[in-house]
Amino acid sequence: MTTDTTPCAAAADRLLAAQADGVPCPPVRDLIGRTDVHAAYAVQQRVVRARTATGDPVVGRKIGLTSPAVQAQLGVDRPDFGVLFASMQYADGAAVPARSVLQPRAEAEIAFVLGADLAEGGLSLAQVRAAVDHAVAAVEICGSRIADWDVSFADTVADNASAGAYVLGTERRRLDGPDAFEPREAVMTMRVDGEEVSAGTGTACLGDPLLALQWLARQARDLGEPLRAGQVVLSGALGPMRAVGPGSTVEAVVAPLGTVRFTLSGPSEGARQ
Repeated sequence: MTTDTTPCAAAADRLLAAQADGVPCPPVRDLIGRTDVHAAYAVQQRVVRARTATGDPVVGRKIGLTSPAVQAQLGVDRPDFGVLFASMQYADGAAVPARSVLQPRAEAEIAFVLGADLAEGGLSLAQVRAAVDHAVAAVEICGSRIADWDVSFADTVADNASAGAYVLGTERRRLDGPDAFEPREAVMTMRVDGEEVSAGTGTACLGDPLLALQWLARQARDLGEPLRAGQVVLSGALGPMRAVGPGSTVEAVVAPLGTVRFTLSGPSEGARQ
């Protein structure tokens, strides 16, 4: 990679300071440009190294910007990806501290838990499907360290694909066998405090969440950090994301995977939405 490390280091420092202080920062595109993908991922890698050095290990990946509705919301036209840290995961029904996610927005997804590595071979769709141990309903609580979600594609990539936290459902479904779950046939509705705010289907996620997983597997391997057995992969939104505030309860139904819910608790920090 030929990216100039000086602006990348400055961008990573800006994002890490926003996370530590709980105060959103200006965009980083003044440092790395709006569309420089290599620079943006270089910043992301710096942020990841800094967080893992504090003892917060990577437990999976997230795919972002897979839904046309979310792309339209943020003014971008392609997917991206980030990493999931252990500190980001919450159990179904949990109270998620509002201070843990800056400017939180929720989106309902399908999460895949891998039973095999995706590091060798052609990474065909059949290989990717076979590597999935099970799928569960999930809600990602996206968070932006960048003030007012004023993001270009490079901004959100650098900011770990706007990852904040995530909640996994408890009902596991396999992709093989007599009761096999077909991700593209999933139907989603999401409610905030009982009011429906988002709806969609599996086809909203790059046409099929398994295609999103295949895309990520190839990207990750190309970067020398392939997907591994045991990792969680959030495959991307099934409908528009919605802002949530302290005290709100979010419940998503991803049929036939079941229901997943959480409550955002306590005072927020930097919660400009």
